[in-house]
Amino acid sequence: METQAAVLWEAKSAWKIETIELDPPKETEVLVRMVAAGLCHSEEHHVTGDVPFTAPLIGGHEGAGVVEAVGPGVTSVQEGDHVVFSSIPSCGKCPSCAVGQHNLCDVVQLLMEGRQLLDRTSRHHVGDVDAAIACLIGAYARHTVASEMSIIKVDEHLPLDRVCIVGCGVPTGWGSAVYTGGVGVGDDVAVVGIGGLGASAVQGARMAGARRIFAVDPVPWKRDRALDLGATHTASSVEDAFDLVREVTWGRMCNQVILTMSVGRGELMASIMALAAKRGRVVVTNIHPSAETDVRMSLLDLATMEKQLVGSIFGSVNSRRDIPRLLQYYQEGALDLDSLITRTYRLEEINQGYQDMRDGKNIRGVLRFE
Repeated sequence: METQAAVLWEAKSAWKIETIELDPPKETEVLVRMVAAGLCHSEEHHVTGDVPFTAPLIGGHEGAGVVEAVGPGVTSVQEGDHVVFSSIPSCGKCPSCAVGQHNLCDVVQLLMEGRQLLDRTSRHHVGDVDAAIACLIGAYARHTVASEMSIIKVDEHLPLDRVCIVGCGVPTGWGSAVYTGGVGVGDDVAVVGIGGLGASAVQGARMAGARRIFAVDPVPWKRDRALDLGATHTASSVEDAFDLVREVTWGRMCNQVILTMSVGRGELMASIMALAAKRGRVVVTNIHPSAETDVRMSLLDLATMEKQLVGSIFGSVNSRRDIPRLLQYYQEGALDLDSLITRTYRLEEINQGYQDMRDGKNIRGVLRFE
C-alpha cells in the first residue's frame, strides 16, 4: 500500500514528506494506522548528527493508532484495537525480560538498524530504496508495520493524542524518578531539564512522595509548568540550583538528581554531582552525543561521599506492566498528560514542530494524523 511518512535522508538536513510503499505485515507483525505521534528529542539527535542512524530513516518512536491488519501468529491484538507503541520492544524470553527488565531486552541491540525483527528486512520503501524505521516503529508515517513486541493494547475510550506520549517520554522520565532514582517519601530531588522527560520526572518524584522537588531549566514558562506539575522550587541553571538547594536543605543537598536536559554535556557533570547529597544518586537519562567520552567530575567526592552515578534507559520500566499503569494513573487524575502537550502539528508541519522544540516553545509537541 502507499502512504506518507517523514523521512530523514542525512544528518544536518530537514525532514521530507515522502510517499512510501508499505508491505503487508508478515508473521508476528502488525499494520497500524497512526493517529498521533510525539516529537521526541531522540530524533533530533539524528538530525544534528550526534547519534548515527541508518538512512533513509522514517522517524518516530512515540506513537499510537488503530490496528488495521495483523500477520500470522499475532495474539495480543486484533484488527480495530487501539494501541500504543513501546519505544523499546520486549521479547519476553531473554534473560532481562525473564526478570522483568523489559527495557534491557536483548533486541535493543537491533534498534538502530531499523529493520523488522522477524527477518531483519524492511517493509518500508521509498521508491526502490529500503527505509529504516526509528526504534523499529516508524511512527512519523500515516501507516506503519512493526513487530508485536513493540505494541501494547489500550482502552478505546482513551484519547490517542495523549496516549502516544506514554510510549516513550512519560515512562522514561517518570521511571527515572520512581525506578532508577528510587525516590522515596521525604526525599529531596533535583530534575535538570524540563521537557517531556523532565516534566514526567517531576510527576514521578511527586507521586513517590518527595519532600522537595527542584526543577532546573533556563526557560521561565517551563519552570512555571514544573511548579504546576509538583515541583516546589525552581532555578534557571545548575549553578543557581546549587545555591538554592544548599540553602533550602541546610547543606544536605539532594537524594536524587535526574538529568533530563535535551543534550547532555560532560563538562557539567562536576556541578551536577555537587547537587547530590551523601549517598545521593545521579541518574543520567538524557542522551549524550555518541562521540562524547570525556566527563569532568571528582572521583574523590564520588568515593568519600558514597555518591552514585547511574544510567537509565526507558526509565527502567517494564512496558507491559507500566504503560497500562501510567494510563490508569492518567484516568484517575494522578498523572497529568494534558499539560505536557503544548502544541499539535500536521505531518507536513514536522519541521516547524522541531524548530519550536529548539526554540523552547514546547514541553512536548505531537503530530496528529486525523
